Amino acid sequence: MPYPDAYIAYLVEFHATRDYFECHELLEEYWKEHPGDGKGAIWVGLIQTAVGQYHERRGNLRGAAMMYRQALDRLNVSELEPLGLDRTSLVEQLRDRLEVTLSGRPDYQDINLKLIHESLKEQCMKLCEERGLSWGISSPMHDESVIHRHLKRDRSEVIAAREAALLAKRQGKK
Repeated sequence: MPYPDAYIAYLVEFHATRDYFECHELLEEYWKEHPGDGKGAIWVGLIQTAVGQYHERRGNLRGAAMMYRQALDRLNVSELEPLGLDRTSLVEQLRDRLEVTLSGRPDYQDINLKLIHESLKEQCMKLCEERGLSWGISSPMHDESVIHRHLKRDRSEVIAAREAALLAKRQGKK
């Protein structure tokens, strides 16, 4: 099965850089560009898994629990095997992370998505090799540029778009 490049990149970021913010960005862009591919719930569930990891690693246990719960709702009923993922393993890990975050005791652990298709593994390893990355590293717990990435991004376009929408809304009411 041919896998989308954005999905391969997501998996590499998820396992080789642990840059969960980038995982979110990659898969969200792909999901929005391919609304009719029939995998929307899976893409969103995988995005939520990455965002849950991002929040949990930063100590935002409430935000992580919310994301894990929503990911479970989508991925526990979804067919992940065509995308080369072991659903049972992922659901077990999501339930474990949800339990930990709901307990309120910080005990962060990386989720590892179990790949079940050899061709998917090969594509991921090839991209890792091309980028000089190692698959399966632990989260860089002291790398502020990865841990707090959302604070480092340029949001000027988003802010300008929101201001323009607010202005248009105000002008429409007059």
